[in-house]
Amino acid sequence: MPPVPSVTVGHFTDAVPPRTVDNVELCATLDTDDQWIEERTGIRSRRFLDSALAASDLALDAARKTLRSSGSVAADIDAIVLATANPDQPFPSTALTVAHGLGAARAVPIDLTAAACSGGLLAIEVASSMIGPRYRTVLVLAVEVFSRQTDPNDRTTRIFFGDAAGAAVVTAAPASGRGIRSVVLSSELDMSVGIRAGGSRHPVDAGAVGRGEQYIYMDGPRVWTLATTLLPEVVRQAVSDAGMSLSDIDNFCFHQANRNIVHDVMDTLEIERLRAPITLDRLGNTGAASIFTVLAYLEREGRTLPGRTTVIATIGAGFIWGAMVVVH
Repeated sequence: MPPVPSVTVGHFTDAVPPRTVDNVELCATLDTDDQWIEERTGIRSRRFLDSALAASDLALDAARKTLRSSGSVAADIDAIVLATANPDQPFPSTALTVAHGLGAARAVPIDLTAAACSGGLLAIEVASSMIGPRYRTVLVLAVEVFSRQTDPNDRTTRIFFGDAAGAAVVTAAPASGRGIRSVVLSSELDMSVGIRAGGSRHPVDAGAVGRGEQYIYMDGPRVWTLATTLLPEVVRQAVSDAGMSLSDIDNFCFHQANRNIVHDVMDTLEIERLRAPITLDRLGNTGAASIFTVLAYLEREGRTLPGRTTVIATIGAGFIWGAMVVVH
């Protein structure tokens, strides 16, 4: 068999809607206040997509930015792997909708629609596993429009989530030692975060809507316990598998669920917090797109120069969690 090619991921971009919704606006209809939200989550504001637009519109914005950044054109794309928990509709494919909008006529569209906050990492892993003679350039996208899936009257979820998209290009690595060095993924079925209605088990009917079962529910303490326990473990494993130590890592890119979770994980790893940038303070939890908001920030700040290293780590509903070590 031919050797498995080294794979690189880069040209990270993000796209966010123009409308900013700060804590004060939410507190007008929720039983909470700005100080309570910021102290417990680190979130000051989030972005909500205009009601006339859909997930594919936001994903298209991120995709076009990434193509410009990479110097690619739509005809170069062999496949599109798109992660989202809130597609335009159950079908047809949101990835195909984006491909059509880009004019990527020969791109194979692949949708990952149930990995939630770990969807971005899974999309990179799926794309990287495809690289070879048949697929040389894969566009990775992650997009969430959680403003449509949170109950406007539920403090537990409404304060956390926002809308955003992110993108990257996955190709064969141009030089040895660069690219994706290790990946660790794990999962365990747990129903403490999810949406009860909308599938074959519980279709959306009048009763489900009356009970608010079309919205996200979340057991916050359970999420905290799992995230602060599992993320340090999987980061250590991925770094070890890459033949590195934590001191070799320049950047730590965590799923942006809660600032206090990120800080707790960094403290457990005994790494200074500044090496793990925060974007949720102004964007909220943007699910599968959240790692791309961090990676795009790192790229804009010049922190992904050749030879720099980043650990990407996520945990999402399911639960699905994992980490990846990338040498830029």
